[in-house]
Amino acid sequence: MTETGAPLVVVENVQKHYGEFQALTDIDLTVHRGEVVVVIGPSGSGKSTLCRTINRLETITSGSITIDGKELPAEGKGLATLRADVGMVFQSFNLFAHLTILENVTLGPIKVRGLKKAAADEEAMKLLERVGVAQQASKLPAQLSGGQQQRVAIARALAMHPKVMLFDEPTSALDPEMINEVLDVMVQLAKEGMTMIVVTHEMGFARKAADRVVFMADGQIVEENTPDEFFTNPQSDRAKDFLSKLLTN
Repeated sequence: MTETGAPLVVVENVQKHYGEFQALTDIDLTVHRGEVVVVIGPSGSGKSTLCRTINRLETITSGSITIDGKELPAEGKGLATLRADVGMVFQSFNLFAHLTILENVTLGPIKVRGLKKAAADEEAMKLLERVGVAQQASKLPAQLSGGQQQRVAIARALAMHPKVMLFDEPTSALDPEMINEVLDVMVQLAKEGMTMIVVTHEMGFARKAADRVVFMADGQIVEENTPDEFFTNPQSDRAKDFLSKLLTN
């Protein structure tokens, strides 16, 4: 555990219902500054729902979520401000199809942070360089591969200088040969100290980059541990069952 800093994201006693269905039950999770937490578990276990509650894409039924000491408001200007602190990368790349790669990355900084175009362009080019797609800056998203588009989506999130990055199954829509090019960028971010919460099926990434693995099943956190401990010595029957299925597939 690299408890590198103060708690940055604190989820306390969070419940989430969709009508009769309880998607999240009694979720308590604290992510420290600079920590990489990987959330894994079977489909339908609530991983993506949890990820989406952390920047209020999903409202919670009860409980609280604070980011850097401030509670997430339900709506309004305060929510927009706090959301700017939370970068989000989804399964689908969600790039604006009619904007160039460069414009996709500069849109947030210009519109939300009030950055001048020249400064935003310069910073965006550095970020595109960092994720390995600078030479694609003038193209439209449709001209790029899925792996390149997802790396642009990461650069776009970083352009807002988020305090924490949420990744919701960022490689699940990609062809196998593109998965590593995205994971490599994420491993590099982790090494640079970015606070990250990553929902993924990529166990290799969990082993390599995570400080902590959080295992969910049926809308609850069943166990959490270091990657070494979790993968070699799972404590719960649910985790043992999950891992044994992974190893036999």
